[in-house]
Amino acid sequence: MSRTRTRFRSTTTATADLDPGQGAVRPEEAGRHRRPSARGRALACVLAAGTACAGLSAVPASAAEAPPVVSRGVTIPEFYTPPAELPAANGALIRTEALPLGLNIPGLDGRPMPGTATRLMYKSTDSAGQPVAVTGAYIEPSAAWKGSGPRPLVAVASGTMGQGDQCAPSFALQHPLTLNGDTVSVGYEALAIYRILATGAAVVVTDYVGLGATDRLHTYVNRLDQGHALLDAARAARSVPGASVTAASRTGLYGYSQGGGASAAAAELQPSYAPDVPLAGTYAGAPPADLTAVMKGIDGSALAGALAWSINGFAQSDPDLRAVVEANISTTGKAALADASTMCVGDAIFGYGFTKSSKWTTSGRTIGEIIAAEPRARAALEKQRIGTLKPSGPVRLATGVNDDIVPHAQARRLAVDWCRKGGDITYDAVVLPNLGDKILTNHLVPLLTDQGAAIGWLTDRLAGKPSTSNCWSMPIQP
Repeated sequence: MSRTRTRFRSTTTATADLDPGQGAVRPEEAGRHRRPSARGRALACVLAAGTACAGLSAVPASAAEAPPVVSRGVTIPEFYTPPAELPAANGALIRTEALPLGLNIPGLDGRPMPGTATRLMYKSTDSAGQPVAVTGAYIEPSAAWKGSGPRPLVAVASGTMGQGDQCAPSFALQHPLTLNGDTVSVGYEALAIYRILATGAAVVVTDYVGLGATDRLHTYVNRLDQGHALLDAARAARSVPGASVTAASRTGLYGYSQGGGASAAAAELQPSYAPDVPLAGTYAGAPPADLTAVMKGIDGSALAGALAWSINGFAQSDPDLRAVVEANISTTGKAALADASTMCVGDAIFGYGFTKSSKWTTSGRTIGEIIAAEPRARAALEKQRIGTLKPSGPVRLATGVNDDIVPHAQARRLAVDWCRKGGDITYDAVVLPNLGDKILTNHLVPLLTDQGAAIGWLTDRLAGKPSTSNCWSMPIQP
């Protein structure tokens, strides 16, 4: 695979404070790419060891005070810049606007198929307990709901899209393919979203914390951030102008890969964080439940750039992991982390595919090995483990038995953990031949082969049909 990267569209001018030769963007180049922001200052703080970082990510920018953000040649609409003041209630709408879908057709009755979309920004709470603005999209389906009860809602957590603002799932709904020579983003979740809409269920999609919203870096695979963002998206959907869903609408959670971790985390958090969301069922496909195991899976794989996204996000939000990063990441690693922070999946595959994280450290050890040797870092990642709480309602957990990117064993362990807690779990081991190590195929093919069964199972839950746990079969399941 080519190691030629797209030109570095850096984080902010703050990054230019690094010493020359450390991979930072030159001051004269950085200024024309994007404005200084809290997310950029936070990342620059991670890269410049010893800099005080407290509170940088908590200061939202005002759209009226600064020029537009440009990420790898893509101008981020002003809509995505949060206001200085946020509402108090989680799930409260901050703003909405019409969202033209990039893939739709006119219906026979004049309504667009698969539905009418609204871009939204809503309030959530991050892993530090602080208010945060999150963006996303709501789609009112053209199809009628034929099941029992009012029209239900499915909150969709997208799989890995990247860390640059231009990679946001709501942006991808409008621009299914972003390809400009500097970035490559594909809205691959549209297939699942449109299939759900065809059942007559409404869909709300979260962009997660910091993906799209320009005030901070995306906190990739952060359990609390993404679980809260998904549940608050379901709350926000009820208030969207023209939405037919209400507080009485049965709600489902749907996600694969990063999205599977988000939906799994949300199912665990719902009883304490969002008991007002009537959760009818959760689909968690290939969930990254144990990040220590997942880091080993992605290190050196085609998606090695995702390791940089997780390190960037946790270094921003967790002081203990930030200290480990500052102490162990080399000059080359600092440049790679900054570069990756504005990348989408396509960029990361072309830029850092099959890279070993040992190339980013001062000692030549992998990031996983460094974390394993640091009690503070181990404890920080252990707090991210999914499976310590009983999930609310029925859950269908699917994992490919040959998945080596989000390893099968740790996903299966999540099912076992939940079963031991008395969860209503339907576990499905997707058995396929080995389709190639470390090249994403063993991870991505189950996304497609299991999708119809996953949506069918979730539709039954939304229609009020009971589920049957197969926890009894875990000893004989692969």
